[in-house]
Formats: sequence, C-alpha cells, structure tokens
Amino acid sequence: MQLLDGKFVSEKLKIEIAEEAAKILARTGRKPHLVAVLVGHDGGSETYVASKMKNCEKVGFKSTLVRYEDNVTEEELLAKVAELNADEDIDGIIVQLPLPKHIDPEKVTERIDHRKDVDGFHPVNLGRMQRNLPSFIPATPYGITLMLKEYGVETSGKHCVVVGRSNIVGSPMSILMARNTYPGNCTVTICHSRTPDIKKFTLDADILIVAIGKKNFITADMVKDGVVVIDVGMNRETSTLTKSGYKLYGDVDFENVALKSSFITPVPGGVGLMTIVGLLKNTLASANKEVYQ
Repeated sequence: MQLLDGKFVSEKLKIEIAEEAAKILARTGRKPHLVAVLVGHDGGSETYVASKMKNCEKVGFKSTLVRYEDNVTEEELLAKVAELNADEDIDGIIVQLPLPKHIDPEKVTERIDHRKDVDGFHPVNLGRMQRNLPSFIPATPYGITLMLKEYGVETSGKHCVVVGRSNIVGSPMSILMARNTYPGNCTVTICHSRTPDIKKFTLDADILIVAIGKKNFITADMVKDGVVVIDVGMNRETSTLTKSGYKLYGDVDFENVALKSSFITPVPGGVGLMTIVGLLKNTLASANKEVYQ
C-alpha cells in the first residue's frame, strides 16, 4: 500500500504556483487576486476560508475577504457579486457554501462571471469541462486528478466507481475520469443513496472515489485487493483526545481498507489539502488568461 500524501503533493505544487505568481508580478506589476465572500459564522466555513486566505499569502497571491452577517439579503449579495465581476483587479471569486436558507445558492453561482469562477461551479465551466474544453474545474475533483497524476496512478481502461453524485464532487469527478485524457479514460459507474447493493459495484472498482458524507461507510469487505481509494469524506466528531476538540473521519474505514489497497488517501492529510491547490491553480490560470482571454 502506498499513501497518497496530500501534504507532500500540495506543498510541492504550491512551490510551483508561487514561482508562477512571482513571474506574473514581475511581468505585470500585480499579484493574482482571489476574493472570498463569507456569509455568517459557520464553523466549517470559517476554517475553510481562513485556510484559503492563508494559502493565498503563502504562494504570493493577493486575497480579500468580504464578510456578511446571516441576515444579508439575496439582493445585497448579488449586487456585491456584480461589483466584484466588474473589478478588473480581481482574478477569482468564490462564495463560500453553505449560504443561509433565504439565499438561493444556484442563483448566486450563476451570477459569478464564469471567467472568474475559480470554484468551477458555473454552468459554463461545467459544460466546457464535460466537452474537454479549457475551463475552471471544480477544486476538489481537480485536486484529485493532480494527486493521481503526481503518483502516476494508471487510469486508462480501469473501472472507476464514484460513490456520491453531488455537483461539487461526485458528478464532475465522474466526468473527469471518463474523459479522453490523463487521468481519465476510465469506465465510470456512479453510485448514490438510491443505488441498491452498492457493495456489488464497489467490489468491482479498480479506482474507488468516495464522497458520500458518512463516516467509515466503505469497509474492507466492500473492496477488492489492489484497489486505489480516494476518500473525500470529512466527517467531524467531538473528541476529548484532540486539542481542537474534534476529530475528522473519512467515508472509508482507513485502517482496514488500507490493508487491501494499492494506493489510498488519509483523512485528514489527503484530498482536503489538494482542494486548496485546485483553487490556487484555477486562480493562477485566470490571472494568466489561460482559460478565457
């Protein structure tokens, strides 16, 4: 078994991103600029956004945090998005999810200029991704492909089973793994909450990508020997054993599944760190006008 070490890969790629950002600064006199919009005080969202801002600083990006209370109106938020769209100094815009129930996240996502949609959730980017055209790829799936590439994991002709069909991870991941590229060229099966006997499919997987949001959902009896396992789960439970007061668990029973795996990601220290890298690379591509002129 070889560990797919998100810490190692992310640090290596961030050095490369920092070098590219320095070239942009030398050439244009400006840094790549990412703006994050945070509504409310959700603990997970606070942590994620703080990490994104910290990593921007680390690679030499400019970052701006726009904060609103939970009672911000949808109209106010959409007006701010329009203002950010029009600002030529801004390369990337992310609106951290989840949003309060009175705000339609789809409406907000669609209002972001697709040329600055470095989260990769805009329908234009998702459509271009499906057609294998230049686009901003959703950050978590992008990070996973970067990790597979770094470790040289063979994907062509393999059966990839994706557990979970969210618009953020499962659905775009299935498209990426089926595309005629590397990583890709897989035969892809998507399983979800309505799939009867998921074990029948997971046992046949050469590559298993799990993003279902249930602690230790995939157990050792559900995988075959030599499987490549990508665990996207981030299930937080309170714990008296950690300084933070909580412990993270994946969607995969790591301890036992690892014994049968050829490659596997840990939680924490795996996919989560690569998600940040995907976001940074999208922002860098935007600053370089690599996707849209």
